[in-house]
Order: sequence, then structure tokens, then C-alpha cells
Amino acid sequence: MELRLLVIRTAEPEKLAKFYTILGFTFDYHKHGNSPFHYSATFGQTVLEIYPLTKSQTGADKNLRLGFGIDNFDNIIDELKENNISFLLEPTQTDFGFMAIIEDPDGRKLEISKK
Repeated sequence: MELRLLVIRTAEPEKLAKFYTILGFTFDYHKHGNSPFHYSATFGQTVLEIYPLTKSQTGADKNLRLGFGIDNFDNIIDELKENNISFLLEPTQTDFGFMAIIEDPDGRKLEISKK
């Protein structure tokens, strides 16, 4: 089994795409069919899409937790700090590898691990 698609929704798609770009994602801005314009990035066989909230949503899902293995970990940590991203866990060695925990602009927790 493979994870092929991950869609996250936000009130501020452009802001969220800029944040995930710091982590190394490269986004296209497009639409297909009747979908709204959205951001899309491919990593491996997986597509990460950032969509605007649906009309029935009042806010982004803050309970989703994501984890990414990051190339250039030390440089990205420095860039996150330069952009005043708050760290819930500073980079440290854990049972799961060398990692940090941060929050995206919507408040989702992200585990970023050194590859």
C-alpha cells in the first residue's frame, strides 16, 4: 500500500503553500475539472494538495499531524527560525530519530526528521 494523495484545507492557501515551501515542497497553482484553484506538490509517489476551506468549514483541521523526512535538515531549521516559526520541540535525538516538532500556520503539528 502507498499513500498517494494528502489534501489539507485552509482559509489561507497561499500562506500555507509558502510555509510548506520552506520545508522543500515545490507547488503548482492550478485547478482541474470543477475543483477550486489549489496548490499541488509531488514528493515521491505522493501528492500534497492545499485547498481552500469548503463552504461548510469554519476552520482548518488542527488535529491532523504530519511527519516529513527532510533533506538539508540543518539549513531548513535555520530558515524556519529566521521566519519566526515556533518550535514545540527543538531539534533533538528521539527514539524515532533526530527531529523537531513545529506548527504550520493553521496550527497543525509537524514532525520534521533528519533524513
